[in-house]
Amino acid sequence: MIKITSIGAITMNPLGTSLITPQGHPTQTEKLRALAIDLETTFLTEILKHSGLGATQSTFNGGIGEEQFSSMRLEETAKQITGSGGIGLAENIFQSLIARAK
Repeated sequence: MIKITSIGAITMNPLGTSLITPQGHPTQTEKLRALAIDLETTFLTEILKHSGLGATQSTFNGGIGEEQFSSMRLEETAKQITGSGGIGLAENIFQSLIARAK
């Protein structure tokens, strides 16, 4: 599985080699893969939220600040899970998108 990270207009794979066309634009395949990864991240964020991971503890909490930044922490956790291979959802979504694009 290729891990995609975007830095401005440059799309890189884990080895640092470019995955963009000579014109400087990501290929349709890479756009679809990035979309699939984003969808898996969003799904995992919701799963983590409903699992209670972002809930504040009643005995010692960070107050309003913790509540406000909880969603960002959950999203970053989901990005780390997806970036480490995820649960396989992104690959299934990607394969479905490729099949429909043909």
